[in-house]
Amino acid sequence: MAAEKIKVKLVKSTAGCKTGHVATVRGLGLKRLQQTVELVDTPEVRGMINRVNYLVRIER
Repeated sequence: MAAEKIKVKLVKSTAGCKTGHVATVRGLGLKRLQQTVELVDTPEVRGMINRVNYLVRIER
């Protein structure tokens, strides 16, 4: 059984953001603007996305 995956895209710069939010974006695997990563859909990942929801977009 394959785990459900979601795509997350960084759409806004982390410049001027709180240090914890920058670390969360890096923890999601995002390094540059417009970069998209595919992650396993877990409650932990959803929580990270929710924390920086003003910086990222979810693509399906």
